Amino acid sequence: MVAVDPAVALFVTALLTAVAGVVVAGYAYRGYQRNDSAVMFYLSIGIALIAVGPVVVSYGLAPLFSWSDAVSLLGVLWVTIAGLVSILYSLEGT
Repeated sequence: MVAVDPAVALFVTALLTAVAGVVVAGYAYRGYQRNDSAVMFYLSIGIALIAVGPVVVSYGLAPLFSWSDAVSLLGVLWVTIAGLVSILYSLEGT
């Protein structure tokens, strides 16, 4: 049996999540372009923030700026909150 490093498994899972998020956000953005609908625009932004934002913070910004684990987690949570607010606005605000 091949042992898989947990860090590698975590990175691959995060990368797959980001790729799936880009695909779903892309569909929502195309819906925005096709229908000129602000709802779809904010939905696409929210999906992208929720799916891609944590990966960018964890694997991009945190190592680049030498953030501690606590600061990195705080960044992930803020990006997720921003995504949820964008989705909420798409459902209620427009």
